[in-house]
Amino acid sequence: MDESELLTRARAGDRAAFDGLVARYRGELKAHCYRMLGSLHDAEDGLQETLLAAWRGLPGFQGRSSLRTWLYRISTNACLRLASKRPRRVLSPDHGPARRDVHDLGEPVQGPVFLEPWPDDLTGDDPGADDPAASFARRENVELAFVAALQHLPATQRAVLILREVLEFSAAEVAAFLDLTPAAVNSALQRARKAVQERVPPATQQTELSALGADGRRELIDAFVTAWERADVDALVTLLADDVRFTMPPLPAWFDGRDDVVRFIAERVFETPWRLVPIQASGQPAFACYQRNPDGRFLIGAITVLSVRDGRVTRLSSFLDPALYPLFGLPEEFSP
Repeated sequence: MDESELLTRARAGDRAAFDGLVARYRGELKAHCYRMLGSLHDAEDGLQETLLAAWRGLPGFQGRSSLRTWLYRISTNACLRLASKRPRRVLSPDHGPARRDVHDLGEPVQGPVFLEPWPDDLTGDDPGADDPAASFARRENVELAFVAALQHLPATQRAVLILREVLEFSAAEVAAFLDLTPAAVNSALQRARKAVQERVPPATQQTELSALGADGRRELIDAFVTAWERADVDALVTLLADDVRFTMPPLPAWFDGRDDVVRFIAERVFETPWRLVPIQASGQPAFACYQRNPDGRFLIGAITVLSVRDGRVTRLSSFLDPALYPLFGLPEEFSP
């Protein structure tokens, strides 16, 4: 059944037809909500609000724009409403200073505070699945540093930047989305670009990973897994940049610089054995990290996302929120 027939049936009240009509857009709309809100959980809320508003508003859809454009207008405004009611999501360095004491990690921060990672498979981010350039750009646009930088923008500027730079809507279309003039959109875009450029590294993770090549990426991942599972501190040191950072939300503690990071890992993390399963998150190499508990089983304890520069790890972003693991489809227990 083609889109026009689905649209006709959906307008007549056929909910199954509506579900079929919007199915092809669900992944990209959820990714849009994620960029706007910085949270996988909030992105799901944004998506559900979008679909509910679209279902209710479908009789008024006149087809003056494409269905996709209409859905993005609804989604953007749903996210703006949510953003006005919820705190800005941040990375650990934006929440408080680095610590030196590896034995005082603080109590988990309560509430929706920290940025969450994005499961790559939600948008089909398989490099071989479609046009390589489109896949490359799609992964760039969910990288942790980029999404974190977006959260520092006022919500309207955030929407403008995403709609213009990521989704490539015209200034006139964005103006219609947000009830602004095209001149106001262009002004907001200039300010947003400048603010984001000041917060992101010069090279994206996709550029860094591409420079490594497939063999280099595989060697880095294999070496990291081996060092971690063997608790081999010396091997791990060779993989880390001098300015590496280790964060672990929702714990407030984070460590800055190779010496402090290695000391924390050696004295605290490697106290118990681990098993790592390579995954992809936020367009970056990542691991499902399983820690051995007293009865000998290895249970999920973290999702750790790596950031790299010149072949060295610059960020270990370990997300310790158990509510994230099912959203990545991760089993609770490691099975060889």
